[in-house]
Amino acid sequence: MSDKKYDLSALKAQALLMRREILETLETAGSGHPGGSLSAVEIFVALYAVVMNHRSADPAWDGRDRLVISKGHISPVTYVTLANFGYFPKEELKTFRKFGSRLQGHVTKKTPGVEFNTGSLGHGLSYANGVAMAAKLKNKDFKTYCLMGDGEIQEGSVWEAAMAAAHFKLDNVCAIVDYNKVQENGLVSEIKGLEPLADKWKSFGWNVIDIDGNDLDLLIKAFNDFKGMKGKPTVVIAQTLKGKGVPFMELKSAWHGKAPNKEQLADALKVLY
Repeated sequence: MSDKKYDLSALKAQALLMRREILETLETAGSGHPGGSLSAVEIFVALYAVVMNHRSADPAWDGRDRLVISKGHISPVTYVTLANFGYFPKEELKTFRKFGSRLQGHVTKKTPGVEFNTGSLGHGLSYANGVAMAAKLKNKDFKTYCLMGDGEIQEGSVWEAAMAAAHFKLDNVCAIVDYNKVQENGLVSEIKGLEPLADKWKSFGWNVIDIDGNDLDLLIKAFNDFKGMKGKPTVVIAQTLKGKGVPFMELKSAWHGKAPNKEQLADALKVLY
């Protein structure tokens, strides 16, 4: 289990900076997905700043922990994170969604630090399972994390993968559900409710950690608990807020996939300083 020290105030400042850069990146592009990107910021900060072993100068380092982004449309937070942790220059964020750019609307392995090509949802956990199984077969001790959306786990393929991970005792895989309660067309609870979500994962044989997913301390503790778990996979149900940090975006499905204009960006930045 990691006992890496961290400065909570510095991590919070990092999260605030990344929220600003996510919105600036989206405004420049004129399109993209702010809601789920903003809800997941603390998850990314916790993983990259404290929890995961990774090397920006050597993204293919064999000993790295893997993060599989299953809900690939949260590319803004993915790219901003990778830029902040040295995988490519921040200046490149201005090319987001432009023709020929490495930074496309859904994340792909063209981007340094990205592990998994995305598009259709519901596939990331199966891939993460495969990576985790390969690690066991090769006696490697890296961990594999898989970030999914709450709307995404309405798909049956996720639960097939959940069943498989428990059967094969993949205690080196950690699923993360960004449970921000809102999907593209409305509230998750109205479209296809997930509750009792924790009990469902438990019934599939998983170690379940249900926390405030915008609390950095709790996230780091949860991931450290995962590292100490033996014999079963772990899922962190991260109770987050869609559009976190920008009041006019919070819990609004309209901001699932709509970029702010210049005026909206200015309004948002006023509350992110």
